[in-house]
Amino acid sequence: MNANTNSASPSGPPGSDFDRVSDPVLDPVDWEARYQAGDTPWDEGYAAPALTEFLTRHPIHGEILVPGSGPGHDVRALAMQGDTTRVTGLDLSDTAIAIARSQAHVGGEHYEQGNLFELPKSWNGRFDWVFEHTCFCAIPPTLREDYVKAIGAVLKPGGHFFAIFYLNPAAHSGPPHGVTLEEITKLFNSDFELLEEWLPTEAFEGREGSEICQLWRKC
Repeated sequence: MNANTNSASPSGPPGSDFDRVSDPVLDPVDWEARYQAGDTPWDEGYAAPALTEFLTRHPIHGEILVPGSGPGHDVRALAMQGDTTRVTGLDLSDTAIAIARSQAHVGGEHYEQGNLFELPKSWNGRFDWVFEHTCFCAIPPTLREDYVKAIGAVLKPGGHFFAIFYLNPAAHSGPPHGVTLEEITKLFNSDFELLEEWLPTEAFEGREGSEICQLWRKC
């Protein structure tokens, strides 16, 4: 889990290839400090069960971005799809990236340290898929419109956004921050088409019945 923006987030230097979506709201969570201290209770040590379930019936190929990828469990699950799959794990935390890179290589995966809201312009229209699991619920809710813009920017026309949204977290003040289906629809409906929505049959312990899967296509 990583908010991809906090008080330590660097901005690109003048004239750089970075494209700021907007001035980011400071995140009260120091994600790098959490990883350095090993204080990562969201890390279950394996890929999201709903992702594993989805891939058994719907293999994903092409260029894939996983924002807030942490130690890379979801990245590696996606990379195992085969030679036609290239997966980029993005995380704000240097330590999270180092942990991910230390794991055994399984296929076409690699990891980049960076801020989702300050990506290089060269990333625009680059990806066929974005997979979301723990980034959206980790960022301050005030950044959600910027999140949608960032996802839309990196996807190719007709690209797909597969998300596992956390609807009802136990931490009321967050993170993780919950979201309603009405808010999700309002945020994504203008630039994306909802293709499918379902309740996952499996989830991490404690999240049963609190997640919703959605598959969107960029218009």
